Amino acid sequence: MSEKALQYLTDNRDQLLTKLNEFLSIPSVSTDSIHKEDVRKAASFLEDYLTEIGFENIQQIETQKHPIVYAEYMEAGPEAPTVLLYGHYDVQPVDPIELWKSDPFKPEIRDGRLYARGSSDDKGQVFMHLAVFEALMKTTGKLPLNVKVCLEGEEEIGSENLYSMLQEKKELFEADFAVISDSGMVAKNQPTILYGLKGFTGIEITVTGPDHDLHSGMYGGAVRNPIMALSHILSSMKNEEEVVTVEGFYDGVEDLTEEERKLMEQVPGEDFVKATGIPETVSEKGYTPKEHTMARPTFEVNGIYGGYQGEGTKTIIPTSATAKITCRLVPGQDPVDIQQALEAHVKKVAPKGVTVEVKKEKLSAKAYKVEPNHPLIEKAAKSYTKAFGKETVYVRMGGSIPVVEWIEDIYQMPIVLLGFGTPDDRLHSPNESFPLDSFDKGMETLVYYWNEVNKL
Repeated sequence: MSEKALQYLTDNRDQLLTKLNEFLSIPSVSTDSIHKEDVRKAASFLEDYLTEIGFENIQQIETQKHPIVYAEYMEAGPEAPTVLLYGHYDVQPVDPIELWKSDPFKPEIRDGRLYARGSSDDKGQVFMHLAVFEALMKTTGKLPLNVKVCLEGEEEIGSENLYSMLQEKKELFEADFAVISDSGMVAKNQPTILYGLKGFTGIEITVTGPDHDLHSGMYGGAVRNPIMALSHILSSMKNEEEVVTVEGFYDGVEDLTEEERKLMEQVPGEDFVKATGIPETVSEKGYTPKEHTMARPTFEVNGIYGGYQGEGTKTIIPTSATAKITCRLVPGQDPVDIQQALEAHVKKVAPKGVTVEVKKEKLSAKAYKVEPNHPLIEKAAKSYTKAFGKETVYVRMGGSIPVVEWIEDIYQMPIVLLGFGTPDDRLHSPNESFPLDSFDKGMETLVYYWNEVNKL
């Protein structure tokens, strides 16, 4: 079965790339209302392609904004496993357009890469799955397992309506496991199992002093400066050893095992100094930068503002100051508990003479982790290695994909993150691209994987 499907993909590569280019040419920018009909057009493209492949019960499930494309293939029978395939067909805005070397919605191949908005995130990776399903259906007349497809049009705007839809139509999306290809590999042609994601939460702190800016000469020494007060609060929340000093922040966090440390040590690491221009790395005491990035919680001040920002000097005591804070979480940390701990700490250390308001970030997610030796993960690693000709490495990612936590929360099913992007893809930036090596070897991986999981 695999050999025939792989030959089909080779023989029809040009036609498949042409079809992918048609998909990429649709400016399905979900955040901009000007492109509302373009987002709908992309959904219709998927609906038509799924029909052509041979899926059934194909529908566009309406939401308050953009539709979810659903389809299913249930002909493999009740004994075969059922997979829920998740992806998204919306893309980021292209700004700043002047930095693109080619039209972001006129795909172009240069130096072995396909350049277009969405080529890596996530249209290209979604298309690879559909192309593999086409190859299997065209060569064998069937798929080796049952498949439910969930492709949304709101991922780039926070999946505003997905969670409620997954709850409302729980039976429709029910499956034995889920596969998501909205991630990448640690290096080009380096097969990578992503077995963990960090959670996410945050707060915004606003410190208010006088009801208007004051002359610093007339009032300095009598009125507390909100920027200084905010600085005291922030400096009390994490020490110089990168250890968060908020009470309860590490409650429930498990220490890294020696086995996991060895897995992380084997992963090709980014040269942080070279890549970022910093003089040296810093990480939590007792952990390497790689370990901290992958598997330890973080606390970051993302922005701080208040007072005079213009050229020269303006001698004032400003009326207020604000800081935006986000935390990446690991298994054992609950976003709600972390927000409450942060708020309690802020109120505890808030200086006299000012009022302090804490606003909690609405978009939060728990961390996700699956055991590296899970059978579904082992088969994914085997398929990766067979296609790419390299041993697969195992990583936990510092980023967050909220839908992963939602699927686990609602369905309690294992989730396999099969990503084929690379660090050079420039996601969300001008000149986004996707390596054709990833396109070819990624589809080969998927052919092997679907046939492997059928044996479970």
